[in-house]
Amino acid sequence: MKNYKNIAIVASFFALWMDSFLSTKNQIFMGFLFIFSFGILHGANDLLLIKNIIEQNKSNSWLKIFTYYVIIVLAGILLFYIIPQFALLLFIIVSANHFGEQQWQKLNSLFPKTLVVVYQSLYGMIVLLLLFNFHSNQVKDIIKTITHFIIPKELLLYTLQASIVLFLIISSYFCWKIEKIRKKIILELFFLFVFAILFKSSSLIWGFAIYFVLWHSIPSIIDQIKFLNKSFTFPNFFNYCKSAGVYWLISIIGIALIYYRYQEEELFNALFFSFLAAITFPHTIVINKMFKRKEKV
Repeated sequence: MKNYKNIAIVASFFALWMDSFLSTKNQIFMGFLFIFSFGILHGANDLLLIKNIIEQNKSNSWLKIFTYYVIIVLAGILLFYIIPQFALLLFIIVSANHFGEQQWQKLNSLFPKTLVVVYQSLYGMIVLLLLFNFHSNQVKDIIKTITHFIIPKELLLYTLQASIVLFLIISSYFCWKIEKIRKKIILELFFLFVFAILFKSSSLIWGFAIYFVLWHSIPSIIDQIKFLNKSFTFPNFFNYCKSAGVYWLISIIGIALIYYRYQEEELFNALFFSFLAAITFPHTIVINKMFKRKEKV
């Protein structure tokens, strides 16, 4: 994973360099292309992960858990239709924790669970709020389209500032308690600085896509393959893609239908992120179960 992060840093700065050559329209196109590839792929094997997890827990049948999975997706869609304000807020909180969990997997064995969850969520929230603040006008339009509510720019800024302060306070506590974690914290603070430069220099979709693919989706795929096969190899990656193929194709068709029906940019962005939210809810639960299973091994 350390070697991959070096690659991710180089790729991120390469993406910054590409900004000067890509128009905003092309950034959006490339951004969605990245999201539709590795971004959607990293969540397309949830059912295979579930099957692997329950093989060690016979009290739950695959059909039962699959039913729960579908219900959560449908509930997410329904929630965006009935209470969009609450659904969007829930999506942001869940996504923040999910992003933070990917970056800070090994804290559970070092600190109390509640504190770790808060810390992971703060990290992910900072990432999202950096993106939101650098593209506040577009984010406001998307939120308005989804919720019919106009969010003040100041709220985004104050929430970011509060999240940074709390994150630094807990980071200081972690550094004080355990010396070996200091290097990791300094490194992650550097990554946040890189994300800030990336988000400021790029369009909303391009910036999100670079983070989502390079820093979340690909590391998650690597973790999933290691969980399923005990090691990451290209044959294992090929098998992973093959297993995810049907579910990935269904997701792409669903997004294509949304685009065909609603081609206006802000409306499509709103519906796309709503769709992403609906499939994120169960995905975060599956990945959380995977990490817990890995801790027990």
